[in-house]
Amino acid sequence: MSSEGDDNFGLGVKNKFVTLADPNIRWQQAYALEEAAIRQTLGDIALDIQHVGSTSIPAIKAKPIIDIAVGIRRFDDGPACIAPMEAIGYDYAGADIVPDDHIFGRGVKDETRTHLVHIVEHNGINWNQLIRFRDRLRATPDLARTYELLKIELARQYADNRAAYTEAKRAFIEKVLAVSGK
Repeated sequence: MSSEGDDNFGLGVKNKFVTLADPNIRWQQAYALEEAAIRQTLGDIALDIQHVGSTSIPAIKAKPIIDIAVGIRRFDDGPACIAPMEAIGYDYAGADIVPDDHIFGRGVKDETRTHLVHIVEHNGINWNQLIRFRDRLRATPDLARTYELLKIELARQYADNRAAYTEAKRAFIEKVLAVSGK
């Protein structure tokens, strides 16, 4: 069972826009329901599934979209995930947006997104960066607060340009990853 339905858990952002929401304890429940649905549909191809992104970091504002990392054996196995993920309501956005990342979105296609799934090689570069960044912010509340303040400022600057917002966060993310080790 997935989290899509009558209760949207306070999730959803219009396509290409940036909206931040106050932290919502229900995002963890939304993630847990979605993890179960993904695990059931992908079976053994999913070696690990993790809640990543700002909704996984307690006490900071976030775009109300649940980001999920799914670790698979080899990146080239990603196309085998397309039909099963589509069967549970995900659209395949492709593997050419972010290198070595099969991206799937859930929500009203081209309108509002509630979930993004990143299917990447388990213990590969993308997997490790997603997990390290999340863990570093979870372990360092002051760093998480600094990130939140940056996100608030960038959301004001780039409210109608999600790609520019994401790009503007890159230097901060890279700095955190460099400090936390490769």
